[in-house]
Amino acid sequence: MTKAKWTLETTAVQAGNRQGAHGAIAMPITLASNYRHDGLAAARDFSPAAGYSYARLATPIRRVLEQNLARLEAGQQAFALSSGMAAVQLALSFLRPGDEIVALDDLYGGVFRYFGYLAEHAGIHWATWDGHEIAELVAQLTPHTKVVWLESPSNPLMKQVDIAAVARAVHQFDPAIKVMVDNTFLTPVYQQPLILGADVVVHSATKYLSGHNDLLGGAVIVKDEALAATYYDYYLMTGDTLASFDAWLLLRSLKTLPVRMKQHTANARYLAAHLPELPGITKVIYPGVGGMVSLTMASAALAEQVLDHLQLISFAESLGGVESLITIPYYQTHADVPVETRLALGITPCLLRLSVGLEDPADLLADFKQALAPGDEP
Repeated sequence: MTKAKWTLETTAVQAGNRQGAHGAIAMPITLASNYRHDGLAAARDFSPAAGYSYARLATPIRRVLEQNLARLEAGQQAFALSSGMAAVQLALSFLRPGDEIVALDDLYGGVFRYFGYLAEHAGIHWATWDGHEIAELVAQLTPHTKVVWLESPSNPLMKQVDIAAVARAVHQFDPAIKVMVDNTFLTPVYQQPLILGADVVVHSATKYLSGHNDLLGGAVIVKDEALAATYYDYYLMTGDTLASFDAWLLLRSLKTLPVRMKQHTANARYLAAHLPELPGITKVIYPGVGGMVSLTMASAALAEQVLDHLQLISFAESLGGVESLITIPYYQTHADVPVETRLALGITPCLLRLSVGLEDPADLLADFKQALAPGDEP
């Protein structure tokens, strides 16, 4: 029987159905660290499609999760990891001293920190591109360039990059350069970088893929089988694999990802339309879809006032959960970025990053109103 081609929504909901034992609709969790071998041949097989022997190599729930992640991102192979930074490390694991990375200048602060570590300790050089003229990006490529790293929208300034145009230009310069895209903000619901021409997709699965502020995880999805094989060897060696219980939670969460993303978008659009009407908010940046909104306050003191007086929205790091969160990147997520770089980009003590949750958007707006004028409340 030919398998029907399902939409992304159906693929997400059906994850694990018909793959568990005893006709289970939801894929069961197997909490085992090791498995009995059927014989010596099975014990010697360490391929990705082999049976189960040791949980670091594969577990039933993690394998189903990885298969579903690959389908959602239109890739050949996915890897579920213990954190988003573990995913970044896996994605760049093939680099060697003397190799070069060209990256968008506005990125998650942890990625900045890791690129700096590679430059200092591994002899891997990196340069930045402002995301505007693709010709300027190509001008920075050299025979040593191995990776072009993008976020779109970027964190926290919401820069949007034409991934398809970048991939075409980079691969015309050198087909061997890997275009890598952090797709954490938009998820495959709104953006599938591999279809657009990228080579690798990275996620902090802690964020929207999980969506409930209750697990730590990462994902890497690739479309090239040779690169997948290289990653597989490193993945097993380092042991940064996602634990079975977290894999079960993440697989369950993916079933509601399309529905959640639509509501995140609806709520964020409401706030993006109404926040500029409030006194003290001088700029609102919203990419049009997804749940991430950045806003600039009239002063650092007013930004601190808002953080101190919000009652519904939690002042906390991370993003992508059903509960709304707000952070101040200058002091939190991007604290390791040099001060002059932060200020040049526009990451100032006045900039706040809002992860819009699934609460009633009118309640979220009211929370901002009372935080901006807490003395007016009875």
